[in-house]
Amino acid sequence: MTRAASRAVPEPVASVAAVPAAASPAGTTVAPAAPTPAASKDRDRTVTVGIVAAMVAKGIGLAAPLVITPACFRYLGDQRYGLWMAVTALTGMAWFADLGLGNGLLTRLSHLVDDPRQQAREVSTAFATLGVVAAALLVGLVLVVPVVPWAALFNVSDPGVAAEASVLVLLCFGAFMVNIPLSLIQRIQYARGQVVQSNIWQSAGALTAMAAVLGTIAVGWRPLAVIACAVLAVPATNLLNCVTYFWFQDRGRRPGPRLVHRATAVGLLRLGLRFFVLTTMSAIALNVDSPLVANVLGPTTAAHYAVVGKLFGVLSIFVGLVGMTVWPVNGTALARGEVAWVRRNTRRMVLLYGLIVGTVGVGLVGYGHRLIDLWVGGIDSTEIPVTVLIGLASWSLLIAVTSPLILVQNSIGLLRPQFVGWATFLLLATALKIWGLRQFGLAGLPAAACVAYVLTMLPAVLVGYRRAVRTGEPT
Repeated sequence: MTRAASRAVPEPVASVAAVPAAASPAGTTVAPAAPTPAASKDRDRTVTVGIVAAMVAKGIGLAAPLVITPACFRYLGDQRYGLWMAVTALTGMAWFADLGLGNGLLTRLSHLVDDPRQQAREVSTAFATLGVVAAALLVGLVLVVPVVPWAALFNVSDPGVAAEASVLVLLCFGAFMVNIPLSLIQRIQYARGQVVQSNIWQSAGALTAMAAVLGTIAVGWRPLAVIACAVLAVPATNLLNCVTYFWFQDRGRRPGPRLVHRATAVGLLRLGLRFFVLTTMSAIALNVDSPLVANVLGPTTAAHYAVVGKLFGVLSIFVGLVGMTVWPVNGTALARGEVAWVRRNTRRMVLLYGLIVGTVGVGLVGYGHRLIDLWVGGIDSTEIPVTVLIGLASWSLLIAVTSPLILVQNSIGLLRPQFVGWATFLLLATALKIWGLRQFGLAGLPAAACVAYVLTMLPAVLVGYRRAVRTGEPT
């Protein structure tokens, strides 16, 4: 579906613990601990507090750009601002640059909660590996930027903006690349149950960027300085988070060069590449809609459908935020043999997702046309029939209620069922969508996606979930 919708599906990971009794990535067996009511309550509290913290942080993260956008547009001018947004979109397309190591590290650390030494080795190796990746990308960036005609590439006609184009590209991509290893700190804190702390730092990054941009505009700094403040605030905040965390809060698990381990690096890279392959496949399957609509029904209809897709994409934000909180908690529980808690929590998350996404989906079906008119206007409601809204609401609900089952598989790195599911979904859904668009118009697209998902991904998810919970059961 939309790019936002693709993020609603928790990213799959490769197997790191597909044996009876939880095995750590280092190969040591962890004896399942007898679950206690206190442990279950602690996990419930961790999940609840984490969800609230993530929602608040995401709200701040979404609000900050909305606040600075009007000021930046006026101060930078339409061409400079447009160039900045175009380059930012290119960095967003480079989401794969971390090779999947962030999510791989999240999964591996959740199985090492009682092994600080191995945790430090995993963290050190991940930082070192992504540090090398970032350095190589930076060298390539410095070599490539001067030889690419960026102004012509983005059709910049203002001479002043054209002269700054190369520096702007260097700033945006440079900040993105520097942040590749620094962003690992968020996954480390999530894996260790420090969700509130991680989200406080993420909120601080968004607020710092907002304050820096508005401050530099107020004092009349050069436009490139304003952009630099916006793009460097997040990596600077992550750097400060890393220093504060490892040098003052958790010295015992501080990363260091001596802890970098070759075998661990190989394992992380293998895990990351599997992340990459499966995530890429699911992203293609979920983002093929706009090209198909444009090809069959024309670009105007594709533009209207994209607007509606973004409206329903709000539901995916909620699903993704909750998923990141539950993912490592599931892994730790299964590693300790607390299968009953995982089953109970999964049922609860399915009901929570179903209730919230279902209720909001019904509201969007009833008031979607009014919201679209208030938001963007200029779209005839007859071009987006209510059947399209019903189809998108049904699709969102399917994704939501299956996500908790996928999260359990991700927490132990169960890959194969999801791989089979997404591969068959990609083939079947694409064929059904083309047929549906030709036979029923726009309404055929989400309907085809739902049918294909029920026939392919749903069985794969159920099989994978059963296998995942069996790995945590004592033999």
